[in-house]
Amino acid sequence: MYVRDAKNRDEVWLLDHIEEMGLDDAAFRSRDYVIAVDEESNERAGFGRVRIHKTDAGDYCELTGVGVLPEWRGQGVGAHVVERLIETATTEGFETVYSLTDEPGYLTQFGFDPVESSALPAKMRERLATKRESVQADAVATSIAVDDFAMPESLREAFKNAAPHDPNEGSVVEDAEDFGIDPDSATYKYDTGR
Repeated sequence: MYVRDAKNRDEVWLLDHIEEMGLDDAAFRSRDYVIAVDEESNERAGFGRVRIHKTDAGDYCELTGVGVLPEWRGQGVGAHVVERLIETATTEGFETVYSLTDEPGYLTQFGFDPVESSALPAKMRERLATKRESVQADAVATSIAVDDFAMPESLREAFKNAAPHDPNEGSVVEDAEDFGIDPDSATYKYDTGR
């Protein structure tokens, strides 16, 4: 597995999966994204982007649109996408990165901290309000100093051996007997006896 910059040919794939996952696609530009790719199959596994907000008060960096395909989850793919986005922000000269998400617990494992909306810069407060109205009603703000980012070793190791798996594997299929119904003798409200 590796993480690379998105290319123009990735645009349709990105838009399809952003929509499928219900992620924020505001101001979409494929060149802002990175994509996790399997080296052997060339299959794309996850993605994310850095969005720069330019204001008179200064510029702010937002990590957004992070998604991992179901068959690749739990294998460090998202962690490596986040790491690459932090590296991009660092290269761009940012010391702090914000993320507005409904999954803050995922980001705290890397060193992100929750931020009260009243403590956010005006542009990020406005962005949080917009995100809550449009795609994630329970989004919260988090931030991290880029030097504080830490990758858990377990996710680094998992990424080395990542492979697609059946996201439904291990799930239990329930039938009538699981609900205490005897399918041989049960009658149903609309049973016509035919």
